[in-house]
Amino acid sequence: MRSERAATALRFVSLVLAGLFAGFLVTVLVFELSLHHFDASVYTQTRQIELLRLDDLASATLLPTLPTTAILAAMSLKARDRTFWLTATAFALLLSVVATTVVFNLPINSDQLHWNVQTPPADWASVRDRWQIAHAVRTAAAVVAFGLLSAAAMTPTRSTHRPSSNPTPAAVPAPQRTAASGPTGGLS
Repeated sequence: MRSERAATALRFVSLVLAGLFAGFLVTVLVFELSLHHFDASVYTQTRQIELLRLDDLASATLLPTLPTTAILAAMSLKARDRTFWLTATAFALLLSVVATTVVFNLPINSDQLHWNVQTPPADWASVRDRWQIAHAVRTAAAVVAFGLLSAAAMTPTRSTHRPSSNPTPAAVPAPQRTAASGPTGGLS
């Protein structure tokens, strides 16, 4: 009973944080695509403002989601049921978000912090596009991970399939009557 409560609490935390993280990434994606219509100095200044605190929000939502999701997957490992596969796949997708972030987004973020707003580098648009493509990939992974965690949360567990205390008896078939049978259904 105690492990069921722990799993429920972990599932809640994992689901809420994964949802917040995915929503955050979708919002940034929409905002970034809106910046496509502005020039280099507006883009640079906006990115530098974004980078002041948005990384903190990403870390605050993603970093606790990873261990809670990993623990949930480990707790359901023995059963290898639908909940396990949904949770394990969500965890793998969240790890891909981390990998994409570390390999692509963070190095670009670091460079952009040092760009001069008045004179951004000549290749600013190609850098922007690389960042946005990597961001779209990690956003898609985070949204799918959230969907999988939601599906896992809605998947009935074995403990929810307990038989009721008054099971309905199965219908007992009536004996077959034959021509030789009497009115009582048996042979006379």
